[in-house]
Amino acid sequence: EGEVKSEPLDALRGAETILVSRTGGYSKDKIARGLLGPMPISVLNYQSAAMAEELTRLLEENSFDIVQMEGVHLFAYLDILRNARKPVRLVCDWHNIESELMARYAEQSDSTLRRLYARRTAKLLRRLEDKLLESCDAHVVCSEREKQLLLARQPAARIEAVGNGVDVEHHSDEAIDEACREFPHLGSPGARTKVVFVGSMDYHANIDAALYFAREIWPAVRQARQDLEFLVVGSRPVPEVVALGQMPGIRVTGTVEDVRPFYRCASAVVVPARIGSGTRLKALEAMAAGVPVISTTLGVEGLDVTPGRDVVLADSEADFAAAVLRLREGTPEWRQLSEGGRRLVKERYDWAFLGKTLRALYAEQLAGATA
Repeated sequence: EGEVKSEPLDALRGAETILVSRTGGYSKDKIARGLLGPMPISVLNYQSAAMAEELTRLLEENSFDIVQMEGVHLFAYLDILRNARKPVRLVCDWHNIESELMARYAEQSDSTLRRLYARRTAKLLRRLEDKLLESCDAHVVCSEREKQLLLARQPAARIEAVGNGVDVEHHSDEAIDEACREFPHLGSPGARTKVVFVGSMDYHANIDAALYFAREIWPAVRQARQDLEFLVVGSRPVPEVVALGQMPGIRVTGTVEDVRPFYRCASAVVVPARIGSGTRLKALEAMAAGVPVISTTLGVEGLDVTPGRDVVLADSEADFAAAVLRLREGTPEWRQLSEGGRRLVKERYDWAFLGKTLRALYAEQLAGATA
């Protein structure tokens, strides 16, 4: 079940990556098991006999000091890791608090059946998360808010908040200019007439955000300013998102070679999130590129932003549309947001800054592994 490949990782000396292909997907069988059984569908979807066999082999043939586990979705492999021939220090990297994300999805869904399914899934995920909090030696979360939420559930857990980061130099004016020259078909210097949404477009929180903006906010913007175009930039758009391209003034790009050229022609980047957890990489990248960000409060939850200085917050359709319409390049507000966002990212969210905290946590765990 699943093909296994081994490749060297050039960026890390002596490292390799082993790729185990996923098979299937959200099949009827998995959906039924997620509805009736003790394991949520989002965890079942990552279970693989090939993955379990490969992980068992690696742990048997090698001695690892620390293993990083990428969240609750990989819960099925917890026992294998804990029963390794040589005990390992296990660090859980929480991309989101998945139970919280699913509970929020249940609140927003218009379908009664989806709400019920999501609520049950949230309950099952929370149970597994609590087991992770007890079983792992340390945890990394994206924000201080999430750290405090998890500590309230397990006060004895070792949890470090290390926010999402961005390569500031990669989003400098010079780097973006070079990207525009390399991919001239994506975007180019000139009038900033694009309103841009960026994200993986097969992820349900991004799907909801794009549909919400296109259907509830964009018509008012389009009516007032025919020169603006709404761009949905992101990989693997689902059919509902692709269909947005039929609406006036909306273009869905699909997968692109480089996102940065789109920032050059953007008057604003929108983060109309209604579902989600963690911190928003798309907002950080836009700020690093000097593009004003208009977001719901949830869209920048976990980021240390100041409304009016670093971002514009808009939690209603009318406020969101008004912000899109008034943000024009060169105005005092536009310049303030562009400069303020860039300054914040450089001071707080550059990988060079965040890496120090993460490195210290791993040094601590390594000391524990060799003690």
